[in-house]
Amino acid sequence: MADWLPSLMTATPQEGYDLAVKMARVAIKMTQPDAEVRDRLRPGYAEDADALIASSQVVATHFATIAAANDYWKDMS
Repeated sequence: MADWLPSLMTATPQEGYDLAVKMARVAIKMTQPDAEVRDRLRPGYAEDADALIASSQVVATHFATIAAANDYWKDMS
């Protein structure tokens, strides 16, 4: 994947959260590049509470990183 993440800077917390979700999704695609394998595995974790919580934790970690990079959007009006 070429240059999909040019910056962690976002204008708003919502944009930051959207970027955090995208980062998590891209990490999965980079870890398992075979779309058929990802599709085959999805039903197994789609109804697994522990797996869904783990996914949320990954997004939260990415969001914390993005928020810090954006100085927690202190300059927002």
